[in-house]
Amino acid sequence: MLDFLLLPLFLHVLPLGAPEAPRPAAAVVRQTPAPAKELLTWSASRPLTWADFKGRPNTGDPLHALTTANIGAQIGCQDYVFSANVQATFTPTESWVKSPHTESAALLHHEQVHFDLTEVHARQLRQKLKTLKFDCEHLQPAFNNVMKVAIANWQREQQRYDVDTNHGLNLIKQKTWDDQVLQRLTALQAYAAPAPAAAGTASSSGQ
Repeated sequence: MLDFLLLPLFLHVLPLGAPEAPRPAAAVVRQTPAPAKELLTWSASRPLTWADFKGRPNTGDPLHALTTANIGAQIGCQDYVFSANVQATFTPTESWVKSPHTESAALLHHEQVHFDLTEVHARQLRQKLKTLKFDCEHLQPAFNNVMKVAIANWQREQQRYDVDTNHGLNLIKQKTWDDQVLQRLTALQAYAAPAPAAAGTASSSGQ
């Protein structure tokens, strides 16, 4: 099953040369920031393992495992040119499996497809953002509306996946979803996130 962790990050970069608003005098307040959560970004070459499920199981939940995933986005405008970075991520500390005897390959595969389906919707969002023309003067409201629709579609399909497959127990339906999700990832390959450059190599824009 998938748990929805909806924490998109919005970043608005002012155009170069824009005047900076005057800052009022204020007392200095020091605050220790909360530690950042560990996140795994979706990668075709790095599937999930049971070791990634580090959260404490909910013993009262009838399910055997829970995947916490997210579609996050960083957006901005520089010189009135819009850019976006969309990522499908998995949160290990909020994902769990109940006990060793439930850690089957079939259950892990069901959870992986939850994550794969999150990447499908991340690619669809990247595709949509390539076609839209945003007004950089009113960027946040317009983008929020796009994000709201994208997240709602993602949630609905994740819920349908669990219902159709009975959380992976219906093997015929599971195989149908496996094939469909793989086909969609392939069809949207042009909108995959660029792979991070290896240490000591130049950045690449290839898929």
